[in-house]
Amino acid sequence: MPTAAANIGVVGLAVMGSNLARNLASREGNTVAIFNRSYEKTQGVLDAHPEAGFIPAATYQEFADALQKPRTAIIMVKAGAGTDAVIDELVKVFEPGDIIVDGGNAYFPDTIRREKAVRATGINFVGAGISGGEEGALTGPSIMPGGSDESWVTLGPILRSIAAIAEGEPCVTHVGHDGAGHFVKMVHNGIEYADMQLIAEAYDLIRRGTGKNPAEIAEIFAEWNKGELESYLIEITAEVLRQVDASTGAPLVDVILDQAGAKGTGAWTVQTALSLGVPVSGIAEATFARSLSSHPEQRVVAGALPGPGEEFTVPADQVDAFIEDVRLALYASKIVAYSQGFDEIRAGAAEYGWNIELGAISKIWRGGCIIRAQFLNRIADAYAETPDLPVLMAASYFAEAIGRAQAAWRRVVVAAAQAGIPAPAFSSSLSYYDGIRADRLPAALVQGQRDFFGAHTYKRIDKPGTFHTQWSGDRTEIEAVDTH
Repeated sequence: MPTAAANIGVVGLAVMGSNLARNLASREGNTVAIFNRSYEKTQGVLDAHPEAGFIPAATYQEFADALQKPRTAIIMVKAGAGTDAVIDELVKVFEPGDIIVDGGNAYFPDTIRREKAVRATGINFVGAGISGGEEGALTGPSIMPGGSDESWVTLGPILRSIAAIAEGEPCVTHVGHDGAGHFVKMVHNGIEYADMQLIAEAYDLIRRGTGKNPAEIAEIFAEWNKGELESYLIEITAEVLRQVDASTGAPLVDVILDQAGAKGTGAWTVQTALSLGVPVSGIAEATFARSLSSHPEQRVVAGALPGPGEEFTVPADQVDAFIEDVRLALYASKIVAYSQGFDEIRAGAAEYGWNIELGAISKIWRGGCIIRAQFLNRIADAYAETPDLPVLMAASYFAEAIGRAQAAWRRVVVAAAQAGIPAPAFSSSLSYYDGIRADRLPAALVQGQRDFFGAHTYKRIDKPGTFHTQWSGDRTEIEAVDTH
């Protein structure tokens, strides 16, 4: 029987799991037990990283015996049935007070269900969002754990030891109970979808409008990364655009099939926002853009449809001004994406009874994660100043930034529409901005239509109460019982 020498264990040793285990082992005070369904994989990790001092286990019982109490294990397996299977096995060998952490990209309602079931055994279950990809898992990710206060006492120091550090602070915080961690990670990924789509639209507009090649556009993004757009995604965009394909000599971006993959978190973000009644139009359009790209059979047929008829070309003396317009439009649209994402987090916290500090979330996204960006500090500042801020982009910094970018943003959306270049995330973000700042929306007409065909009633601006017009009768208005 192994000696109970490990303070943390990892189950699942694919790239993310093995990298996280190596990260844990590299931090002072941690001894790591490792387990994989196939012991061959466990042996491979042991052989490749003898310096880590891993304690291997061939069975779940050996794994449990290797862990100090309260036993703490992080599951790094594919979301879904595999996660449930591992949880079931760990529950058999763990005891009340022990901690099971799901570090995968689980759907938060599944985490709520699992936490409730595991809690009934006396064992703590924690859903923890982990962002940063393979590199982040190894060198320092952003971590978004949920779970009980009791579990955080043990888990907190361990996660702080491996998290990314931003401005002296570890990029981890106790997000909230049960599914809160995976909920916040889901929204993080939704924002990531929007951010990536906006960058892709900026690239497309510059390339089509100015004729610059990918290497030249890479230099533009590298320059943008020195200013207010500084972020991991802008940085890696320049790297991708610089890459030359070894076999053809062409820019790599030109030989990659233009069909973007998705793993579900974008769709979950949009579906959840719809159920919460929160508009996340930028995230939705980014998600739909990936779906559109993945239907080549439709695009081939639709390619024969008429377009504007003229090739889009920016006059040579206006190229620099156009590129600056695109930069400003990108920044303004990015602000909208984050504002919408934080709206969804606020609404989710209210719906599920989570006490989520929005400023703390922005701080743990400053390092390690995919959407890390310079202006997350500005988001933290905004919530520190006004914790109940109803609309993030109404904070003074963001309002000023959008005011500065507004004219350019509108010019870019107009140019894209006139040129027949799809820019769904730019366009929907601007429409959202105009919608949320409008004194009056055409929803009044929609409500009138709903009352006409379905007697759904309406409220008036000049007196309290709920009303219905008798459209199929004499069209007099009556006061109705408010059932909403």
